[in-house]
Amino acid sequence: MAYSNEEYLIELLLEAGLLDERAVQQARGTKKPSESVIDTLIKTGVVSDEQIAQNVAVNSGMEYVDLTGFAPLTESKELVPLDVALRYKIAPIGVDRGRLQIVVSDPYDFETLDALPHVLQPDIEFFCSTPAMIKTLMSNIYGNEAVMGSAQVKSASGAPADDAPIIRLVNNMLTEAFKSRTSDIHIEPLEKDIRVRYRIDGVLQDVEHHPKRLHAAIISRVKIMTNTMSVDEKRVPQDGRIQMTFNDKELDLRVSIIPTNNGESVVMRVLDKSGLRLGLSDLGFLSDDQEIFEKLLTLPDGIILVTGPTGSGKTTTLYACLNYINRPDRKIITVEDPVEYELAGINQVMVKEDIGMTFAAALRAMLRQAPNIIMLGEIRDLETAGIAINASLTGHLVFSTLHTNDAPSTVARLSDIGIKPFLIASAVRAIQAQRLVRKLCPECKAPGTLSDSELRGLRLDASQILDATIMEPKGCKKCRERGYRGRLAILEIFQVDDEVRNMINEQLTTPQLRKRARELGMRTIREDGVRKVLAGLTTADEVIEATMSDVD
Repeated sequence: MAYSNEEYLIELLLEAGLLDERAVQQARGTKKPSESVIDTLIKTGVVSDEQIAQNVAVNSGMEYVDLTGFAPLTESKELVPLDVALRYKIAPIGVDRGRLQIVVSDPYDFETLDALPHVLQPDIEFFCSTPAMIKTLMSNIYGNEAVMGSAQVKSASGAPADDAPIIRLVNNMLTEAFKSRTSDIHIEPLEKDIRVRYRIDGVLQDVEHHPKRLHAAIISRVKIMTNTMSVDEKRVPQDGRIQMTFNDKELDLRVSIIPTNNGESVVMRVLDKSGLRLGLSDLGFLSDDQEIFEKLLTLPDGIILVTGPTGSGKTTTLYACLNYINRPDRKIITVEDPVEYELAGINQVMVKEDIGMTFAAALRAMLRQAPNIIMLGEIRDLETAGIAINASLTGHLVFSTLHTNDAPSTVARLSDIGIKPFLIASAVRAIQAQRLVRKLCPECKAPGTLSDSELRGLRLDASQILDATIMEPKGCKKCRERGYRGRLAILEIFQVDDEVRNMINEQLTTPQLRKRARELGMRTIREDGVRKVLAGLTTADEVIEATMSDVD
């Protein structure tokens, strides 16, 4: 058992005459890396855990309890759910005039002592006993599950463990996030409180604050729900997943926890599997762009790239493409980091850098599986790009993403990575760049106009909007008074024809490629955004903000 303040405990035991400096120094020199000094002292018989517990109890002001032969309370499982008992290494031993009596082994673990009144009930009386006695009592109460140490979200009785305030608080937080169509839940410890924010339609919104004293209990609850994170580890980042069902919808939450100067910060990304059924039109493709892209998806080989900054919907677009072409007569394999959604009928491989399963290694292995179509989550380096290029030149249709601001500049990016121009020209069939903008709520949007500054921002004049359907946000219950509901892509599609291939081989500049693409009829991201403003799908502010860095 690792005590929260081992050095202080050693000082107490020295003062009590249970230890001497020689024994402590010997234990420090002989202990195993996985052991504490106290563990070694107990194992070698220098001091017993009963002596430690009794001494600690006296110095902390707690009463020591000998649990030998203790008969568990009949209502123990209801008083303390299994996951809480396992997380905090505690057990209930009684109820006195409504006051819950809990036995702990470390009275100096103030984080646990502070959290339990919020996790269980406000009025708790603490007692002290040895770790071994508490473990035996837990086994008698909860059976084999306690022995195995498998923390479950449900209590040992089989009923949901939602009676505790912290469990209810976290469950309510998730429920409200799902109702609001939240994509990310942020739980952030500040200096004096905890801030909870939801990212809704790409915009972070401050939704609630909680007392700082609840922080440890909330973080512990989230870790327990993943079933994989270490509750006791607070010094390094951790990643995990939570699987839930909400209104008959299967949801995955990808959980990331990192330590900050104010405590551990949590981000839970909500992965809604119902989004996998989206078609290209649902993503924001207007009919002419959808027709172009669907033709590209029928090509037998080559590379199709989707580009844009982080959070621009590139992965969602790739999944929509795979859904469109997923047929029994085609073998499709993906390499992803991580696999965000499981797709029926598609072989998905997750990158695991720690065991050598890199993008490049996985891609090499995939080619021996004789796939027709390959989806590579991201082109990150020359090795990965080179294998993808070679795959596209040997009869495979390859989809992937890159981080570039527009479609024509992707050619320069591939060249910077180290791909020869003739290979780029031979392999790349099309490049789509995109951004996401918020959609106007269809329930409450109302006719509007464009101001002079908005016309200038969109590079329009008044004569160009005479027949337009300009709409503006209002707000209703459906969109929670925001005026927007959901997002759509604004995009540009750069098709590589024979003339463009020659230009790439001649290593012409990005502006020259862009000029030729415009001559071929490519609309820029901003121009596509303007079309969607004039169609009443979004607003000028959304398009202007999303395309401020675009090249004219």
